[in-house]
Amino acid sequence: MHNPNSAIERIKNHLAYKLGKVMIDFSHQRNNYKYGGGYIALFKKLYKIKKQHKKEQKIYQQTIQVFPQLKYPNLETCSDYEQALKYKFHLSYMLGEVLIQTFQNLHKGSMFKLAKNIKKANKEFKIFKEIFNNFAKLSPNIIKIISKNKQAFLKELPRIQNILKIHQDYQPILDNIFHNFNYFIQNFNLIEEWLLSNDFNEKYKKENHPYPSLLDPKKLNDEKEKINYKNIPAELAWEMNLPLPDNYEFVYMRNFGAGGSALNLFFQKCGFKVRFSQRIKAHEEYLEMFIFLISCYHEHAVLTLPGFPIDGREKLCYMIQKRVKCICIVRDPISIYKTLVNHRGYMPDRKIFFNQNESFKNIFTGIRYRFYDRKKNIVISYTYPTLDSLYSPVYIDKGHERFNLTTKINLLYSISDLVYIDMKKILPGEIKKTLPLLSEQFNINLPKDIYSYFEQPLNGGKFVYLLPKTLIIEKSFIKEKFHTIVKENVKILITQSQFLNSSESSMINITCLFDNIITLNNILIYIKHEEGLLKNLYFITFIRRYLGIVVKKLLIHSRFEELKLFKEKDVLNYLKENKELRVK
Repeated sequence: MHNPNSAIERIKNHLAYKLGKVMIDFSHQRNNYKYGGGYIALFKKLYKIKKQHKKEQKIYQQTIQVFPQLKYPNLETCSDYEQALKYKFHLSYMLGEVLIQTFQNLHKGSMFKLAKNIKKANKEFKIFKEIFNNFAKLSPNIIKIISKNKQAFLKELPRIQNILKIHQDYQPILDNIFHNFNYFIQNFNLIEEWLLSNDFNEKYKKENHPYPSLLDPKKLNDEKEKINYKNIPAELAWEMNLPLPDNYEFVYMRNFGAGGSALNLFFQKCGFKVRFSQRIKAHEEYLEMFIFLISCYHEHAVLTLPGFPIDGREKLCYMIQKRVKCICIVRDPISIYKTLVNHRGYMPDRKIFFNQNESFKNIFTGIRYRFYDRKKNIVISYTYPTLDSLYSPVYIDKGHERFNLTTKINLLYSISDLVYIDMKKILPGEIKKTLPLLSEQFNINLPKDIYSYFEQPLNGGKFVYLLPKTLIIEKSFIKEKFHTIVKENVKILITQSQFLNSSESSMINITCLFDNIITLNNILIYIKHEEGLLKNLYFITFIRRYLGIVVKKLLIHSRFEELKLFKEKDVLNYLKENKELRVK
């Protein structure tokens, strides 16, 4: 062998290939031998090749023990690996495999089966040759696929050929089969039943669905079935084009910059399971959606579709196949632009916790904005927003979701009804009229406190990212200052109602202890239960004075951040001044 980096040469150097080649050469020349002498010469030659091969292997093993750097690379890493696989289906290789198995099982009388096994190898060689000739157009990787499932493929060959023939004019399912061929073979009976069913024909083939499911969605949603959504990994589900589990009540199609988080909070408040995170790649988004739906399988869930551009969005939308309603919040495009340029960025310095010794000027620092640097063509986090962010490729080159709602809607072919709501209708002044309509259209049970909950801006309003904050008063400070011993540091939460979670709402609400400056700004103060401290007049006086200063700093900083923000008129003026941006 001259080149160990060539998979073709290494397969040709395999003992099976060399033995089989000798047998083929003998079959062409055996008429030249008389009285059986040819078979004697054949076995001598086979024995000699086997002995020489064993010697070469021994030398190789000894060599790499001394010079490990000379070890051959894995066959799969060779550049010609895929081209080399066809040599494993050459008659010489297949006959050689028969001979090797015969030599290994001589004690079991394998010589008596040699002629039969040679005949079988010849037959299989012809079958594979025909398969590769006929199926190569269906899948260019047919040789690679079958090489991993050779015997299983032969076992089910007539039935496999039947499926491939029936669906020969439906390329997406052929691609799915060959892409997941291991799974296809391992679960052949189940998949065959599905691919030959009327349901598959009506739902996928007749519609020329671009992403047909390899498994029956009805059975996948049935926990009694042996194979169902709960025992299929999310990654495999994506590869097999399995539609998302159907345990969602409706779809919420987010429109970035149009109250997305606010409506998610509303659904959550009404008892629905909601997923807040979003990914920029469809594959990752599907995995999160899949895992989320499985995690709340027996609960009411809302399926949220991302509001910004995602790579591979078409397949993701096609994976939403349940016949349900869809809700979408819409907003004036210029107002959306305003929200985009004012959008907060990465905030590594923002404080969530601070202690009693923290400088007041540092408590509310660290707010950052998503800032597009046109010269460097990068997005960074900065202390101020910029209208140049409108030039960001995310908003221009990829075509932001605000302008391609129609594209998403057309991809969501299973949606029974699309309900549009103007963002103005979910603001505090209009929300009381909107909630009953949502309740009726989407069968949502409104909790009693829902109206008071929506009196506050759900996205944080003027205190967004400034609250919530947690003041930590150290137990050593409490002992020294108030002569009171506590088991652990005391936590005081400064927040608003829309930010409260169930664990925080179980704390003691001490807002009533504070002046109007706190209550008038809808700020809430909670403390973890420390009964002794709440009876300590000096401690109460301290936190009233201390938090009063904190809230004054909050209002000052809130106004400071508010003045940084752009308004709709700023966006319009910027577009007037930048024609190349305006016409895109």
